[in-house]
Amino acid sequence: MNKLSVISTEFDFSPLHAAMQRYVDQEILSGVSSAVLIGQDLVDMHCAGLADRENNIPLRPDHIFRIYSNTKLITSLAILQLVEAGHIDLDAPIETYIPELGKLQVLKPDATEITDTEPANSAITPHQLMTHTSGLTYAFLDPKRLISRAYHAANVGNPDTPLSHMIEVLAELPLVAHPGTAWEYSHATDVLARLVEVASGKVFGTYLQEEIFSPLGMTDTMFFVPADKADRLAAYYIGADLLEPMKGGLTREDNAPFAAGSLTERLRQSGGGGLVSTLPDMLALLRALTDGGSDLFSPEIKALICRNQLPDGRNIRFPGIGEMIGRGHGLASAVCETPFPFESPSAAGEVHWGGVAGTQWWISPKTNSAGVLMTQRQMAFSHPFAIELKGLIYKAVSGE
Repeated sequence: MNKLSVISTEFDFSPLHAAMQRYVDQEILSGVSSAVLIGQDLVDMHCAGLADRENNIPLRPDHIFRIYSNTKLITSLAILQLVEAGHIDLDAPIETYIPELGKLQVLKPDATEITDTEPANSAITPHQLMTHTSGLTYAFLDPKRLISRAYHAANVGNPDTPLSHMIEVLAELPLVAHPGTAWEYSHATDVLARLVEVASGKVFGTYLQEEIFSPLGMTDTMFFVPADKADRLAAYYIGADLLEPMKGGLTREDNAPFAAGSLTERLRQSGGGGLVSTLPDMLALLRALTDGGSDLFSPEIKALICRNQLPDGRNIRFPGIGEMIGRGHGLASAVCETPFPFESPSAAGEVHWGGVAGTQWWISPKTNSAGVLMTQRQMAFSHPFAIELKGLIYKAVSGE
């Protein structure tokens, strides 16, 4: 059977499809596609709108999207494979594998200069990198912070340098918190990508291709779009107003995240946000992570990614949003301990993440379901469209 064949069911996804089209008609999204699994069965797949507004190209399942931070799931799975193979110890000091990251400094809470530091209380571990409790950060989330300015000045995210160079840069910068003491979204997953290289002896992209993409038939997941696939790359858009996400109006941006976008191969293979992919490839990955799917990932790995790893009382948090009560983090992504009031009760236990351009995935053990949403709008991971569309999916599969 074609793995993209939709199984006939009694589930009613028509409200979902109507909502998708509404977001397109209001020019909030150019296009959006969705797919829903119950177990291994594809029970719905739908595309609305355009992959390219300027050239009036309808969105298809095979269009390629910038998946940005969805890359983190794949990087984490590579690490867990290497843990099972005995090449990585999650609780070992990171300098066991990457010596440059030993004996780091931590920025003092009242620091006014980047040199106002103290020695780290302990070494970073791979476990802390996977759970974003290492003390590293991302500069773009709060660009006015002292540490963010230092990250920008050091050009931590330079796409034209290899992962090994990024390690050298990070080694010269202080941490924002002592390892293991706080949750901070960060370049930690890029460090994990370098750890994959060190532990496997392979270039990061080569490891992913040989150990994950090829076995799962993920033929369109890669770090850049080659010329023979360029016509399938969905155009990228910026909303009319970042502070008013429901305001209609879209402006095309071809140079995201860097000049020439995803059409040019860069030296940096970012484990935190570098991949492009398609709806079918993301479905193949989700199938491999749910019961009855590929045996590429062991039951232990599947269980680990669904288990909150943060201590009781600690939640994920973002600048401008604050602490997200009830949201923990596992070894690959967020874990929904307690759904927010605007979420379906069926989201309890859900594991999920997404990318800044609106592509996102989730697995719901409670409903034996999984889903993917793909779109191409800047700053759309936490956009209201995602909340509504996921809610309609849960309502269709569980009635809640």
